[in-house]
Amino acid sequence: MKSSIFIILAFGVVACGTVRPVTGVDSTRVEVRTETRYVHDTSWVEIPVIVEKVATLDTASVLENKYAKSEASVSGGILTHSLQTKPVREPVRVERKETVRDSIVYRDRIQTQTVEVERKLNWWQSFKMKLGGIAIILITIAIVYFLFNLLNHLKP
Repeated sequence: MKSSIFIILAFGVVACGTVRPVTGVDSTRVEVRTETRYVHDTSWVEIPVIVEKVATLDTASVLENKYAKSEASVSGGILTHSLQTKPVREPVRVERKETVRDSIVYRDRIQTQTVEVERKLNWWQSFKMKLGGIAIILITIAIVYFLFNLLNHLKP
């Protein structure tokens, strides 16, 4: 019977403990994304100037090219033909590899706010906050122990 009184008294005192806030930890997480894609691009190719000459005994000669200029002339029974290319910039379609790296930083923070209360603590609440729940339990157990010892010594 005596031990059950101590247990009930201890549970009763512990139930009135103060609430402690949970302290949070800032967490940071970095996510890196790498994306590779092929982009079609236009590159320019320059054609160099090329000069060609042909001499023939025939009366007609044709030299023709998309990039060239042709001239023919007959002199002394010999046909002289020259072909001269034009400096042209020609577009060429090229496939280019493009790599994009992107990183995103996720950071979780706990924001604390101070909230004003309507009224101040009474003397018991402030005493309990200053002394602490564990100290109150120890003091209560000591008082009950000394009271039981005092009552046992007073009995004849």
